Amino acid sequence: MGLIGLIISWIIIGAIIGLLARAIMPGKQAMGLGMTIVLGVIGAIVGGFIGGLFGGNGIGGIMDNPWSIGTILLSIVGAIIVMAIYGFATKNRA
Repeated sequence: MGLIGLIISWIIIGAIIGLLARAIMPGKQAMGLGMTIVLGVIGAIVGGFIGGLFGGNGIGGIMDNPWSIGTILLSIVGAIIVMAIYGFATKNRA
C-alpha cells in the first residue's frame, strides 16, 4: 500500500473509531467530524501504545493489521481517553 492509500486508510479508521468512541462516551461532545477523525487517529495511536505496554504489537500492530478486532478495541479505548482529555481541556470554553 502506498503512502496515499495509507493516509486514506488512517482517515477511514479514524472516522470509524472516533464515531464509535463518541457513541460510547456519555454526554455531549461538541466537535465536528474533522475533530472526530483527528481524535480517532490519535486514539488509535494511544491504543496501540497501551497495547504495546501490555505485551502486544503496539503501534506496529496498527500499521500491520489495522482492521483486526483487538486493534479496533484498543483504538476505541485510546480514542475515549483522548476524547475525555479533550473534553476536560475545552470544558470552560464558550
